[in-house]
Amino acid sequence: MSIRKIFEDELAELKKQLVEMCRLTEQMISDAITALVNKDRELGKSIGVVDKRVDEYEMAIEKRCMRILLKQQPVAKDFREVSTALKMITDIERFGDQATDIGDLVYTMPGNTYIKKLTHITAMGNLAVKMVRESVNSFINNDESLADEVIALDDQMDELFDTVKSELIELIKKDGSNGDQGIELMMVAKYLERIGDHAVNVAEWTKYNETGVHQKF
Repeated sequence: MSIRKIFEDELAELKKQLVEMCRLTEQMISDAITALVNKDRELGKSIGVVDKRVDEYEMAIEKRCMRILLKQQPVAKDFREVSTALKMITDIERFGDQATDIGDLVYTMPGNTYIKKLTHITAMGNLAVKMVRESVNSFINNDESLADEVIALDDQMDELFDTVKSELIELIKKDGSNGDQGIELMMVAKYLERIGDHAVNVAEWTKYNETGVHQKF
């Protein structure tokens, strides 16, 4: 087997693992929102268990990247592609961390009813899943235009977060007893907003992989 074929096989397996890791974090985010909407504390608690699998993926991918870099000694674009994947896994791992944080909040959320409808928070959750999926797909498919779409979606995420924050602040001002739950719902929204930020980071790395220039948005 040629050195080039070995490299291509390793890179294909690396991308497969990245997709699997990403899909796992997508499901974690979806489960976190489901747990929140349904007040399913046990589902919320279980997300942290799944996060251990995300950490295992991170370690496995990191080892594969290092093995490719040390043994195959790729040059130019090949080197950039592997080093980009090595950088991306930190942000993908953070997707899982934030989903776990939301699950933990659901588990401890005070009250049996919500002080507001979760319409905008649910929209943030759905948007987070979309941004996570498409940010990684942009790298897998070498699709810079898709990376640009993910970066653009962050404005929508920020607008939703500002809406949630404003509504919760008003509810707390009107009735101080809304404070504890209001703060925890604010934290849920903040974690979702951070997931969007990490998805933008992944999209930025995709653009770096395609252009050789790392630009922050």
